[in-house]
Amino acid sequence: MLSIKLAAKSRYCDGISRRSMLQLGACTLGGLTLAHLFRAEAVAGVGSSNKAIINIHLSGGPSHQDMFDLKPDAPREFRGEFNPVKTNVAGIEICEHMPLLAQMADKYAIIRSLSGMFDDHSNFHTQTGFGRDSLRNIGGRPSIGSVVSKLLGPTGSGAPCYIAYNDGPEGYLGPVHKPYRPQGGDLRLVGGMDESRLSSRTNLLSSLDKIRRASDATGKMAALDSFTQRAVGVVTSGKVADALDLEKEDKAVRERYGRDDGRMFLTARRLVEAGVRVVTFDWGGWDTHGDNFNQLRRQLPNLDRAMSALLKDLSDRGLDKDVTVVMWGEFGRTPRVNGGAGRDHWSRVAMCFLAGGGMKLGQVIGSSTAYAEEAKDRPVQLQEVFATLYHNLGIDVSHTQLIDPAGRPQYLVEKREVIRELI
Repeated sequence: MLSIKLAAKSRYCDGISRRSMLQLGACTLGGLTLAHLFRAEAVAGVGSSNKAIINIHLSGGPSHQDMFDLKPDAPREFRGEFNPVKTNVAGIEICEHMPLLAQMADKYAIIRSLSGMFDDHSNFHTQTGFGRDSLRNIGGRPSIGSVVSKLLGPTGSGAPCYIAYNDGPEGYLGPVHKPYRPQGGDLRLVGGMDESRLSSRTNLLSSLDKIRRASDATGKMAALDSFTQRAVGVVTSGKVADALDLEKEDKAVRERYGRDDGRMFLTARRLVEAGVRVVTFDWGGWDTHGDNFNQLRRQLPNLDRAMSALLKDLSDRGLDKDVTVVMWGEFGRTPRVNGGAGRDHWSRVAMCFLAGGGMKLGQVIGSSTAYAEEAKDRPVQLQEVFATLYHNLGIDVSHTQLIDPAGRPQYLVEKREVIRELI
């Protein structure tokens, strides 16, 4: 069987633990889950583009006014403890604890007026653009990764279309469009099993199926063999297995990302290089009802280091035109600092960080009011971001529809205008 690390538990202020469910079991030989995925992707058709998305969710709700929308002229109970610093783009300032990103503001855009968020400790709406109740009676809304799996399929590199290190709901599209979940980036065969032994077990399954195979005139069983072998190849020697092995990366590069805190950013870069279309993961703990500023002092330098390394690599490798990076959380935090030096939930305005994708970067879109309590100029709705992400993948949200299990056509998002400042 396969040994796959589970992501560590996290617990938010609502008391609910969230942990991605391990989907691979011994009875599936590990690769057979991939085989189902590959068969579904083949039915969807293989697209010709190598465009991709890295979707980073800052779990718990990041404090937008302490990161990318500081208010230095506000009273202390609103502005908090941090100061803004100038970036390499005139007029743009960010938090002093992100000096590396401050020197590369020309490589990203900041939305300071993000609206339409939900007071819900979940990455559902940063995966789908909708709240969890939308279409729940027919399975719920699918994540952008599942939609891309349905519409575009794999790139032809042998990699799965969609890899998630979080829940990544497939919604009404069903389990054939679930993400592949490496769970921690460590795929390896254990228990003395080598590639030849895994192949032997796969061949054994084929032999046990010989009665069905003999009566199959459609070629479906032969297709099953093909997809199963492809799945085994990914696990044992494929590009994805190589991408997940960070020891194959130059040590200096690993150090630049940060040995532990940056490994997901590096893994995501390696996966899109291997041909994965959508990679998503949660990073950090941002539910800072108390001790907000000390927590951010610990986390922001690590985020600064990892994200700046990712953006530099995408640019240096010529991937910044094709790979879109989006970073956000489920909501913002309250304008006023509470008695425990923390900030509470605030869904009326939040931030969004965007990079790559061939977009017009080096700009701030929108603004918030004096204490960061509301969107002021150019409110940007959550679904406008999704419309832009789909656009960057070559998917026209104005016309594209999916058919739900009730037979009804569904647009990918209800607000289908892209963010014109970026396109």
